[in-house]
Amino acid sequence: MVKSDETSVQQRLLNAAMQCFLDDDYHRVTTRQIATTANTNVSMIRYYFGNKEGLYEEMIRHVLLPLLDVLESSLLSSTKGFTEYFQIYYRTMQENPRFPSLVLKVLALNHGPGKRFIYQLLERGRQRSKETFDLLKQRGLVEKDLDADMVRIAFVSLAMMPMLLKPVFEAQIEREMDTEFLEQLATINGRFFSAGLLPVKEASGA
Repeated sequence: MVKSDETSVQQRLLNAAMQCFLDDDYHRVTTRQIATTANTNVSMIRYYFGNKEGLYEEMIRHVLLPLLDVLESSLLSSTKGFTEYFQIYYRTMQENPRFPSLVLKVLALNHGPGKRFIYQLLERGRQRSKETFDLLKQRGLVEKDLDADMVRIAFVSLAMMPMLLKPVFEAQIEREMDTEFLEQLATINGRFFSAGLLPVKEASGA
């Protein structure tokens, strides 16, 4: 029971930090404000995360690391795994709907101390995706002349944009981009993406 309670407090603090850092500039957000939003006390931030910056970095790590860990699994051992990866990404962002905005805020507007930390995580993803892509090339599953960085940027664009502009798209199409919608979108994007990676002869034959 104690372990469950601790997990609940940590998760509440992570959720509260996301809300507070999105609503205001990093330097104006206080640990007391975060603790109050999480319905706990400041000592819990010191206990679990050390300080405000530690909480900030753990908040980012908490969302991004499961996605990066997929790159080290066997999921992308074939191009068919891209559909499932899109599904994992969309589900993760559904659970953290404001996270793409936070990343954009940090990287584009340089808000908060997280820019260096996010770059480190993205570089880890870049290296892992390149290793995975090289293996797919060696197995003849993708076009050998494709640039791994361009492929990664294309994937991030397809994955992140629907979540970043979700309210805009929902207003345009006059429907909610709910779980079912995103599952179908993941399937479409996975098919498009996989087809675009196929060796030229195989793609033209298809």
